[in-house]
Amino acid sequence: MKPKIVSWNVRGLNEYNKRSRIKNLLREWRADIVCLQETKLKLVTRKIVRSVWHCPYVDWVYLASNGASGGILVMWDKKVVMKIEEFIGEYMVAVSLKMVEDNFLWAFAGIYRLNDDNIRHHLWEELAGVHSWWDLPWCIGGDFNIIRFPSERSGDSRLQPAMTEFSDCIFDLNLVDLPLIGGPFTWSNSQTWSRLDRFLISPEGECQYPEVSQRRLPRICSDHFPILLDGGGIQSRRRYFKFENMWLKSEGFVERVRQWWSSYQFNGTPYILAGKLKALKEDLKLWNSQSFGDLGEQKKNMMEELQVLERINEGRSLTTKERSRKAELTSELERVLSLEEISWRQKSRALWLKEGDRSTKFFHRVANSHRRNNTIEILNINGRECNEAPVIREHVLNFFRTAIYKKRGLEAKSGWTGI
Repeated sequence: MKPKIVSWNVRGLNEYNKRSRIKNLLREWRADIVCLQETKLKLVTRKIVRSVWHCPYVDWVYLASNGASGGILVMWDKKVVMKIEEFIGEYMVAVSLKMVEDNFLWAFAGIYRLNDDNIRHHLWEELAGVHSWWDLPWCIGGDFNIIRFPSERSGDSRLQPAMTEFSDCIFDLNLVDLPLIGGPFTWSNSQTWSRLDRFLISPEGECQYPEVSQRRLPRICSDHFPILLDGGGIQSRRRYFKFENMWLKSEGFVERVRQWWSSYQFNGTPYILAGKLKALKEDLKLWNSQSFGDLGEQKKNMMEELQVLERINEGRSLTTKERSRKAELTSELERVLSLEEISWRQKSRALWLKEGDRSTKFFHRVANSHRRNNTIEILNINGRECNEAPVIREHVLNFFRTAIYKKRGLEAKSGWTGI
């Protein structure tokens, strides 16, 4: 198994409704390890953990907040990774882990640091100390509250000493700073954009998971974007039919099923019941799609549109119409998340949700380490953002074909013969 890790500055976990929305998103992203920063919680109990992550085999360790600020919570699925040791510092939570499937040993550290350049060096010292403590491949993720280069902040052109110190720390610890897919920034107050959040990994970890990549996820209920570290790989499982309790709340549902059942005509005594049940299943699936729709698909489309607006806002201010649409999308997305949470509460009490019965389908692989910098996820074609690989490939080919033809035409006119 190739692990998936989500890191997110959530800006507080005190509200139940906010934890519920986060829980729904984490279920969608199907992470094996979750690191939440700025929890603003002095105490993290099992009740809080279960309200923020659906995983039934969860284990966790946390750093308490300092008053109403800070706090880190690291959670993991015990069916995927097993904790060996833990370290709770002033600015981080670190755990040494073993993969259950292949016994691969590694360490993870969740980082959160207040934006204060005067004492930032304490974080680098603590990080260097715990890094030398365990001689293991490392994965370090979180909100560092500092950028590495001026290009990682909108409107900034100065290389500051704090940036150089951050880069020096990465170099000294022999860590790899992976490119970020999905957008250049991870935080915004709608005026300034910065990349404050990231994952850093050891070269040994990259060798173990050569297709590893980090991706920016849609932003909701925080001014930070979540980021996902995906080890790569796909596992899928066929979805089987399940009766939804919410169908019973639909007016006329029982009468509709009665009419369907009466209309089925099958021959052969031993197979009549099986045939009717199969036909009823297909009618129910079609009716569910038409009446309730695909909440997952709705959520996916809204998240994609929200990300497009975020990318536009990185380059310019949104128009009144775009701001209105963004607010509408955010509100609608929260409604869909709430509906999904209600559905999942029903499913958690159903008999078909058995031990080990959880989807392990992974996102499609992005690119391995050798192709990562050359991967084009999104391309602006004639003023429209496109993320369809065949269309991007054809556009790039046509661009270079046109460039070659133009060059050959100029060479022919000048009489120059190139190689």
